[in-house]
Amino acid sequence: MNILDLIVGKPLKTSDERAEQIGAAAGVPIFGLDALSSAAYGPEAALSLLMPLSLLGLRYIMPISFAIIALLIIVFFSYRQTIAAYPSGGGSYTVARFNLGTSAGLLAAAALLADYILTASVGVSAGVGALISALPRLQPHTVEICVGILAVVTIINLRGVREAGVAFMVPTYLFVGALIITIAAGLIRAAASAGHPVPITSPPPAPPVTQAVTYWLLLRVFASGCTALTGVEAVSNGVKAFREPAVKNAQRTLTIIILILAILLAGISYLVKIYGITATDPGQPGYQSILAMLIAAVFGKGIFYYVAIASILVVLSLSANTAFADFPRLCRAIAQNNYLPHLFAQRGRRLVYTQGIVVLALLSGFLLAVFGGVTDRLIPLYAVGAFLAFTLSQAGMVQHWRKVRGPHWRKSAFINGFGALVTGVTTMVVLVAKFTEGAWITLLFVPLVILLFRQVRRHYHNIAMATACPCPVEPRATATPPIAVIPIDRWSVLTKRGLEFACRVSTDVIAVHVELAEHSELLRDDWERYVEAPFRVAGTQPPTLAIVPSPYRFVVVPIVQFVLDLSEKHPNRQIVVVIPELVEDRWYEYFLHNQRARLLEWTLLVRGNERIFTVSSPYHLQRSP
Repeated sequence: MNILDLIVGKPLKTSDERAEQIGAAAGVPIFGLDALSSAAYGPEAALSLLMPLSLLGLRYIMPISFAIIALLIIVFFSYRQTIAAYPSGGGSYTVARFNLGTSAGLLAAAALLADYILTASVGVSAGVGALISALPRLQPHTVEICVGILAVVTIINLRGVREAGVAFMVPTYLFVGALIITIAAGLIRAAASAGHPVPITSPPPAPPVTQAVTYWLLLRVFASGCTALTGVEAVSNGVKAFREPAVKNAQRTLTIIILILAILLAGISYLVKIYGITATDPGQPGYQSILAMLIAAVFGKGIFYYVAIASILVVLSLSANTAFADFPRLCRAIAQNNYLPHLFAQRGRRLVYTQGIVVLALLSGFLLAVFGGVTDRLIPLYAVGAFLAFTLSQAGMVQHWRKVRGPHWRKSAFINGFGALVTGVTTMVVLVAKFTEGAWITLLFVPLVILLFRQVRRHYHNIAMATACPCPVEPRATATPPIAVIPIDRWSVLTKRGLEFACRVSTDVIAVHVELAEHSELLRDDWERYVEAPFRVAGTQPPTLAIVPSPYRFVVVPIVQFVLDLSEKHPNRQIVVVIPELVEDRWYEYFLHNQRARLLEWTLLVRGNERIFTVSSPYHLQRSP
């Protein structure tokens, strides 16, 4: 077994795709981790903005949370319809493109790509934040831990969808179970104490009041809390990952995710209020996450506390998996329409879209490094892309129902229309509230990505037009044979095999040698003995040896210039450059030899013309036992 098989796994056949499809039980951890884990950082993002109000801010957390839950339910019903209407997947991009036009589709695609990149970054940083709140001495190593976790998530996803589902199932349900047990125990203790429970481990004292309540502050709190809705669209993008009946399994998965998320958001908000838990300053010594303080208040810092914190850490870190599941699928859909490089549409060795996974890992790692792995620095960039995609998707579904006009289409159109209105208003609220805090970066990113889409599309269109050929092939051979050119360094078996091949290609063969040192004289003697003499004996014209000087010790450049000059002298003839190459027996030996052959081939492709061809003449190194 080689290293790649060990890390990523053995290649899967295309026929194994059915075995890689999943049901609702595995669908929840694969497509729901982002949404479920947002129960950890969504309320915290809202409470962080309420810190200037001290304990007074806790009276507003419940109304804001219920407003977010109401919005969540609206989005839920809208995406259930999207899954049924577009079972091929693609989510907001597909819906907007088919119903609102190309521009709207590209806008949705760019917004979703931004959202997924931030989903991966925020998930990992929030998980590390939970770890640091339990082990504060790790704070100086935040970025290194973030990058390490991101690498693990990347490798797991490269191993395939089914393995990712199995790997994430236990921590996901452990996380959900730990939080539900905490909420249930907290509610029981609250009921037993008439709504005034005493924390087992008291949270840090609330900061002093430094600001009055304003509508602008509450608007910003709502906008930050809306990060809890990111990831809801994930199931609609990955319908084809589910086993049949795919639509029913996808809808069932979405229902489970939304139900659990609503319970967690409501429970956490209520318990935070009655236990008097306020946010602490992230990135500063003594920071504790809201969930860490809540679990300690309900159960104390015993075994359950550390098990729950461990599950939160793992799930928050793995919540990036939602992005890793959807980002490559979205890139594939975009690439199939020629708006991204075609390699994004190609499945790798484990039937996943490897290129999309790797690109997402690199972009997320860059963000984590730039923002120091601190969740609060990333949150302001978050949610704008998600809600923009929500709005375009629901508006596209309204147009879809108007076209289809099936049974009860007016009811369906009303649901999606109402969803579009609410998410559209929320988009504007989030954008305005977060603009100066970093949302402007997302607004800058989205147009740049759309510009990239259009440039890629234009390139593919120009290539298609330039390479279109309505003419049939000419069966007769060309009257003028090509000129064969073979670069040589010294007389060897590589030179012999390459020269023999060149002589089969053409009767007009030129061997080019770059004169660098005294071994050029030795080559002249070998050329006379091993090439010219046998050709004279056979009564045929021997190949020509051209020795090119190189005062600056360049090798590739003189050969390329020789070929270009030859092409200019013979404008009506083709030139075939036969390049001898040594194929090493072991991969690490590749680094022990210069790779001039590859460089020469690449340079000829870049600087050459349509009459210059390159052919590799490989010699596979054979070792005796």
